[in-house]
Amino acid sequence: MDEENLEPLKGEHFYERNGNADPLDTITKVTGMYKDWFLDYASYVILERAVPAIEDGFKPVQRRIMHSLKELDDGRYNKVANVVGHTMQYHPHGDASIGDAMVQIGQKELLIDTQGNWGNILTGDGAAASRYIEARLSKFALEVLYSPKITPWQSSYDGRRNEPVNLPVKFPLLLAQGAEGIAVGLSTKVLPHNFIELIDASIKVLKNKPFTLYPDFPTAGIADMSNYNDGMRGGRVRVRARIGQLDKSTLVITQIPFSTNTSTLIDSILKANEKGKIKIKKIEDNTAADVEILIHLPPGVSPDKTIDALFAFTACETSVAPLGCVIEAHKPYFVGVSEMLRISTHRTVDLLKRELEIQLSELEESWHFQSLERIFIENRVYRAIEEEETWEGVIKAIDEGLKPFTTHLRRAVTEEDIVRLTEIRIKRISKFDIDKAQEKIEALEGEIEQVKYNLANIVEFAVNYFTSLKERYGKGRERKTEIRNFDNIEATKVVLRNTKLYVNREEGFVGTGLKKDEYVADCSDIDDVIVFLRNGSMVITKVDVKTFVGKDIIHVAVFDKNDKRTIYNMIYRDGKSGPSYIKRFNVSGVTRDKPYDLTAGTKDSMVLYFSDNPNGEAEVISVLLRQVGSVKKLKFDLDFATIAIKGRASRGNTVTKYPIKKIELKEKGISTLKPRRIWFDDTVHRLNVDGRGELLGEFRPNDRLLIINQNGKLKTIVPELTTHFDEGMIVLEKWKPNKPISAIYYDGEKERYYIKRFLVENENKEELFITEHEKSQLEIVSTDYRPVAEIIFPKIKGVQKETITVDMESFIAVKGIKALGNQLTADKVRQVNLLDPLPYEEPVEEIPEEMDVKDEVRLTDENTTITLNDDGQITLSLE
Repeated sequence: MDEENLEPLKGEHFYERNGNADPLDTITKVTGMYKDWFLDYASYVILERAVPAIEDGFKPVQRRIMHSLKELDDGRYNKVANVVGHTMQYHPHGDASIGDAMVQIGQKELLIDTQGNWGNILTGDGAAASRYIEARLSKFALEVLYSPKITPWQSSYDGRRNEPVNLPVKFPLLLAQGAEGIAVGLSTKVLPHNFIELIDASIKVLKNKPFTLYPDFPTAGIADMSNYNDGMRGGRVRVRARIGQLDKSTLVITQIPFSTNTSTLIDSILKANEKGKIKIKKIEDNTAADVEILIHLPPGVSPDKTIDALFAFTACETSVAPLGCVIEAHKPYFVGVSEMLRISTHRTVDLLKRELEIQLSELEESWHFQSLERIFIENRVYRAIEEEETWEGVIKAIDEGLKPFTTHLRRAVTEEDIVRLTEIRIKRISKFDIDKAQEKIEALEGEIEQVKYNLANIVEFAVNYFTSLKERYGKGRERKTEIRNFDNIEATKVVLRNTKLYVNREEGFVGTGLKKDEYVADCSDIDDVIVFLRNGSMVITKVDVKTFVGKDIIHVAVFDKNDKRTIYNMIYRDGKSGPSYIKRFNVSGVTRDKPYDLTAGTKDSMVLYFSDNPNGEAEVISVLLRQVGSVKKLKFDLDFATIAIKGRASRGNTVTKYPIKKIELKEKGISTLKPRRIWFDDTVHRLNVDGRGELLGEFRPNDRLLIINQNGKLKTIVPELTTHFDEGMIVLEKWKPNKPISAIYYDGEKERYYIKRFLVENENKEELFITEHEKSQLEIVSTDYRPVAEIIFPKIKGVQKETITVDMESFIAVKGIKALGNQLTADKVRQVNLLDPLPYEEPVEEIPEEMDVKDEVRLTDENTTITLNDDGQITLSLE
């Protein structure tokens, strides 16, 4: 290869091997190509493919599809394949991209009337081939999308046809449909919003009132919008499936989160089951027009805990990150949904104004010619052209003939007007009716005045326009997604304990792989383990196959960092021969794998006694001392109930300065903790101990909650914080076994109203307290001691029966829960209301002996001194 042929291959750098130039080592700088070609490509993808325009909310392919549908529109359905082929005149990217985009528009059921199998967004099933399905524009689309006279046009890619730059959309379409796209270097994700709420918000914009917009998803579900951030970058929406409890062993999913379908949802549940996060027996997918996924649970598995686990470990809860990015003035524009709506609303007003201006111009032009035509015929101006031999003469003759009668016209008569007059047929002149012509002119004048009024009151006109859209197209478009604040689910509390934890106390190992050693408890692979050693140290570590934590383990358990009711009782010796101390403490807020010393820190300290107590129990122990010196009493009792609960770092109270021989358990303890106060947060439909919502009361271990539903069923439950509550719940309170429940219900079989009072007979079973007939329904229920009801009757044949008041306590005695009750009335009833109950002094609740507060400390030995200080601290010493 000669030097001349080598030259084109040379770049900025040219390397040589053995002194000889090698063209294969040529390096060409790509800075120019990157700068020009890549940026051109990126701009094209952003502007022409991925990101919608702020003006009409369409990406180019969507806009071209809607334009093609309009061109093909004749009121009948068109094959989608035909629409796709027509759109290819404007969109040079193949039929697949056009067909997919059209199916997505059709599935949103707003702009396109569909026919055939267009797929299912609930199941994820795809649409049939484009040759099998049909489409046409919806009435809504025809009304809000098109107005050729105010549409800006441009040449198509090959210059053969014209296409719209953007459509004159008179509705916040981008927010109604949503949009998603990934471009080069940026993306967009505008979430769909509710049709009716968008119209209401647009009206508020026009009236300068505040508004708030939240997404509404076609798959319904429940959403937490607290961090929506107006749809801008950094926001996040948590969406959950709607899960109900069909019975004790069956859950049913009736709505799914946005961005999922039943197939992906079921797959995620099966994977969580395989990994041991949850435990299910079988899944049935009965989804058709509505979602119905049945999850069958094995015996002994908690439905409430499984629901939380589904949210924690499966696609039953998803997180969607919105990103408001649109194209404005050929540039990406990051904007929130509120501003998008304002832009859309003001643009709609502008479009309506332009349409009115064009309409006014056309009406005035029509009025002008109708008036001119009447003058031309009524005053027989056409006769002036009979003697004219040239065209110029004809025009001049008509112009001269019109002048005496055109002073009232709104503009001057032009040559084009005269030419139009010459085109009037003789037949029309002969049948011309002056009165009808005047009526037409007057009607045009009325329309002109109305249009002028609308222009002068354009905001009012726009409000009426939006209101009209809502009235005609809003039916059936109510909000689907329920907005609710979510509670945070801790995975460690709801994960299935799918493995076993073992311990080798002597050698100091814990883990799931020590199957030949001592079994501790069931656990999961995301749990933490708390370990106490004989030397008084404590450590918390992650569950693993085998972990060394330290020799001589005295206690090991699965750790819950939020558990403040588990109390550890401990006695330890300070150093090799120092005094012994007693302490009670709980453990929370620790660092994983960090050793904590629970003693005073002296070398060779040792734990002499240790117990863990899930409900703060305080046992009585017997302490046996060694025979040392002049100690007379070698045995005495200690009650942990006299020791205050402090932090784990406290030294504790002195037990004795003498060496302890042995410590024995004398009496098992009872709880020393106060009853737990429980609240119900109606916002998230959950119980809590954090003071959020309505206080339900103070609960001891055996206390229960009473739940009554609108369907006439009731049950009592132990108040666990993971409990889920049905939407039909109408009563939730602390259950008092001896407090009667009063109810008035309609019996569907006898078609009569009945009243009954009863007690809960089976605290472990859900029971129906109205009759089982399908038309039976609960009217009112009360847990007051002496409830009063008001019965209002309908007016029959002009006669109004007097309203009666019923003292339910006097009306019927307390009977069994299955009793029919007494008939309230044989008449038809219009309404039943609860009134204020009669006065009643509720009996004082007795406090069990174990919960008594001790005002004094009983000494158990004459050599033992226990002092109760003013600050509540206890000092114990021996003589």
